[in-house]
Amino acid sequence: MCQTDASGLAAQGIGRSAMAEKQKLNPVWAAVKPFVNGGASGMMSTVIIQPIDMVKVRIQLGEKGNPIAIATNMIKTQGLGSLYKGLSAGLLRQATYTTARLGIYNNIFEAAKEMNNNKPLPLWQKALCGLTAGGLGALVGSPADLSLIRMQADTTLPPEQRRNYKGVFDALTRIVRDEGIGGLFTGAGPTVVRACALNMGMLASNDQAKEILEEMGFGGTTVVVGGATIAGFFAAACSLPFDYVKTQMQKMKPDPVTGAVPYTNSIDCAVKTLRSKGPLGFYTGFPTYVIRIAPHAALTLVFVAWLPKVQSKVGM
Repeated sequence: MCQTDASGLAAQGIGRSAMAEKQKLNPVWAAVKPFVNGGASGMMSTVIIQPIDMVKVRIQLGEKGNPIAIATNMIKTQGLGSLYKGLSAGLLRQATYTTARLGIYNNIFEAAKEMNNNKPLPLWQKALCGLTAGGLGALVGSPADLSLIRMQADTTLPPEQRRNYKGVFDALTRIVRDEGIGGLFTGAGPTVVRACALNMGMLASNDQAKEILEEMGFGGTTVVVGGATIAGFFAAACSLPFDYVKTQMQKMKPDPVTGAVPYTNSIDCAVKTLRSKGPLGFYTGFPTYVIRIAPHAALTLVFVAWLPKVQSKVGM
């Protein structure tokens, strides 16, 4: 997740702490390091958060009950492995989306800083960097995100309508075969908009939260993790409506008789949701969504801060 000042970037390992360190690194490694660390951190966080994400999707798809009851029922009826349904797609999503998002952000931020004569960027420019990187990263990760949603939603469908994907690569292959290359980007519009909203909400709130925590006398890991957790809440509030529409678009199937799909596009989905469920319908599963977003943000920050320390010990 993106920080909004230079010190935050250094703590995350996304920005380079000094030009001297940058020059010591192999040029190729120096260029790819932000991408590698970002993707690896996102993947490690996903392994931990995947069960929460699975429950969040089930709630969005209409399953009744509180998150604990839903998780308990899944374990009883389908086994513990059901909570990790779609993990391969989730890891691929992080390997594409988070790798691209954090790597692109690093490059955009450094370029903007140079254009500003290495002076601190104003908040709106930092937010714009995050928004741009989030949108581009989401576009790259859209096929994996689509596979993840479909694999998680599969067990909620009637047996005759299930896709029964064997894994993420089977899902990607069958999507291309059945729907064409363009099928990989079903719901890409809402996915990109959601990523932009999430990054915008996180950047603004994270910056403010960190300032307040520092004024209260906190520092180091407390500021990084605390700021990310607070930012996760506001990121969730900004992005959940788009996440809800994205989920509905990605999991929909044509009617077996008429061939018609429930929604023609994301705007049609949003309008129909508003008419049938009202504004709060877009916030279905909000508590679970917050629990899923905030820890993932915090864990990603911890891992991104930890990886460079490990790498430096071996001369990386």
